[in-house]
Order: sequence, then structure tokens, then C-alpha cells
Amino acid sequence: MSTHYDFLVIGGGSGGYAAARTAREHTESVAIVDGAETLGGLCILRGCMPSKTLIYSAEVLHLAQHGKQFGLDIPSAKVDMAALHERKLRTIAEFADYRQEQLASDRFTLYRNKAKFTGEREVTLDDGTVLTADKILVATGSTVNFPPVPGLDEVPVWTSDDVLDLDFLPESVIVLGGGIVACELAQFLHRAGSKITQIQRSPHILKEVSVEAAKVVEQAFRDEGIELITDTALKQIEKTADGVRVTFEHEGETVVREAKYLFNALGRKPNTASLDIEAAGLETRKSGHLVTNENQQTTNPHIYAAGDVAGPHEIVHIAIMQGEVAAKHAFGQTVEPVNYDTLLGVVFTDPQIGHVGLSETEMEKRGIEFVTADYPFDDHGKSILMEAKYGYVKTWAEKSTGKLLAAECVSKDASELIHSTAVGVSLGATLEQLLKVHWYHPTLSEIWSYPLEDCLDLISEG
Repeated sequence: MSTHYDFLVIGGGSGGYAAARTAREHTESVAIVDGAETLGGLCILRGCMPSKTLIYSAEVLHLAQHGKQFGLDIPSAKVDMAALHERKLRTIAEFADYRQEQLASDRFTLYRNKAKFTGEREVTLDDGTVLTADKILVATGSTVNFPPVPGLDEVPVWTSDDVLDLDFLPESVIVLGGGIVACELAQFLHRAGSKITQIQRSPHILKEVSVEAAKVVEQAFRDEGIELITDTALKQIEKTADGVRVTFEHEGETVVREAKYLFNALGRKPNTASLDIEAAGLETRKSGHLVTNENQQTTNPHIYAAGDVAGPHEIVHIAIMQGEVAAKHAFGQTVEPVNYDTLLGVVFTDPQIGHVGLSETEMEKRGIEFVTADYPFDDHGKSILMEAKYGYVKTWAEKSTGKLLAAECVSKDASELIHSTAVGVSLGATLEQLLKVHWYHPTLSEIWSYPLEDCLDLISEG
């Protein structure tokens, strides 16, 4: 015997909940399966919300410790990790409680179990319950990646989950990796008071952004006192009497670093291992993401995927958009696929990085003729008075039409500043239209007017 639903969601995070909510507009027969210990998903429980809560507190601490730059006499400022931890728990509890209420409401049938596929439209739960559905959405997110580094599986190691749950200040930490999570949490730990060594395999950190942007953050890290070592090859990780030892190659030499704790931030991978996807005829890409088309359908047309498990961009708002597309398509609606040409991405280091639109490499690949211009924050009034001089803004515009194609911001509060250009890119606004905006002085935002004007001049000059 089995229970049948019109729409079944595996995973109650941002993408899964968005899909279930959308499906509920078309039918009452919607079920959600989520076997996590606590409902809410990665973003709320172990990702965006806890990390940004901690990062913001560390920024306040950093500013207080540098009060003399602002003509302030602040005798002492230090972290209280126990209090910081409690504030984080209170903050995310508000979001988690709301999500749990929504998932457990009578709008959905909620199964607090783990599931695996046992047929093309069938899943079996860990208590033996069998569920079938006309359409199924996989939104199981991602999990920490443990690459084959000699010794990594033989020593005590932290993941981002552990760092986000700290209630004490570690004296020293070696951070493996240079991705977004690695960089954001390395800087948080450093500002809280830990001695940080960050080891990155590639020549630059943050492969998700331009090399130009990554270099600004690298300089800021080193200026703050983080020992950032790039272009390395990990050779061995060992346990010591006091912690861990990491041996790696750098610039032709063997280098050794020791610390009390080791933080594995070498990326995440799609969470599909326990799903038995072969039983449903689902295929994956080399990255491990489930193969999906523009409607989020997998290689089994009755099964959809959204969020980190699907890719190509592991961002919360993308997961939500994908979930909504999947649910609408599942009920026969004509849908507009997610437009990745207007993709918005943010890195919450300090300085932050924001980028919207195509990369310059992609523009060149497509044969798009464009003009580009930039302007530095160390020559901008508001950023100077804020002692926020790292970084720049940069814009790209199509030469034939003057439309804004992309924008990049590396600065304090870049996550907020990038949205003004995101509106322009998404709506296909031209430089002339954007320059009609009242760019108020003195603000950080008015800096956009300079590269916009320069791009317009370049087009006018032919």
C-alpha cells in the first residue's frame, strides 16, 4: 500500500518550500519529506542567516577596535563568544520557527523522515512508508565536501557548521580553502581574535568572482593580519599534541603550519548520496548536480530538482526561483525559466563583493561588443570619510544599444550598492536612462554615476 500525492517535495529548505507553496496554489495534495533534525534548511540553520549574524557583529567589533581612525577613544573592545553565540541562536530561531510553522501547517502533509527513490514516481521513507506522486521535486541541498587530502580523514576537523556554532574563541585556526564560505568565516574568526592561516590551492581566492575583485579582498585580508597563502598544493595533514599540522608546497618549497584547530572549507557537494537516484532514472553532471533542463526537469520528466542539488549557482534566491519554476511547470503552466544572464552574486567579506550580469569572459565568448569603465572608492567622498577606501565600481554596457550589461562593486556594503545596478541590468536600462536617476551626494551609491558617464562617453566617441 502507498499514499499518493499530486506533488511531492523532498527537502524543506528554501527551494523545496517555495515549490510546495507554489504547488499549493494548484492543488491541496502536496506533501513534503524532510528528515533533518531541525526544519528550516541550510540558509536559515547553517548558512546565510547565522553566518551574516556573526559577520555583522565582527564588523561592529572591528570598527570599535579602530575607533582612533574616526577620532573616537574606545578603551577596549573584545568579543564575548558565549553572548555572540546566544544572539545568533535567538536571531535564527525567529526565522526557523516561522519556517517550521509553515511546513507543519495543514496546507501540506509533512513527513519527518529521510527518503530514497524506489521507482520512477515512488519514494520509500526510512520507516517503510511508500509514497507515490504525479510530480516530485528534489531539493535536498548540499553537504560538506571532504576531498582526498592525505590525513584529512584522520584528524579532528571543523566544518562550517562547527564554526557557526562556536561558543568560545579558538586561539588559532588553519582554514583550508578560498571559496566564499572559507573567506567569510576566516575573516570572522580573525576579527573575533583568532590567529588565522588560510591556505588556498589556486593563485587567487574566490574563483566565483573576477581576479580583479579577488585581489582587493586578498590585500584587505593581509592588511588586517590574516596569513593568506595562495597557489599551494596540500601534501599532508597530521594530528599533533596541541592540534594539527598542515604540510604543503608553495613557490617550490615545502611549508609547514600548525594550529590548534583545522577548518575544512574546501567546498560543498550536492546532497544525493542517500537518494538512490538511479532507481528513478536521474543522471548527474560531473559536478554531482542533477541534470536539469530550463524547466528544472531532470532526466526523468516527472521529477524536478531545485537549489544546491541542481545548480548551477548555489544561492538562496536562485533556489526559490527554480522551485517556483518547477512547481508551475509541473501543473502545466507556461513558465519563464530562470534568467542567469542577470544573475546577482554577493560575497560578504569586508570589503564585500557584488556582481550582476554576464562576466566579461562570457561577453567576449558571445561576441558582444561592449565598453567598460571603473572608478575607485579611495577617490570618493563618502567612502573616504567612512575610512572605507578599498575597492571600486565597474560597469559594462553594450556598444550598439547603450544597455547596461553588468556591474561589479567591491567595497563596504557592496551587497546593498549592487542592487541599484541589478535593477538596471534586469530591466534592460540604458546608460542614459540610469543617468537620469538622482544620485544623491554624499552617498556611497552616487559613485555609480562616474563609470556610467564614462561608458556613455566611450560609446559617443565611437
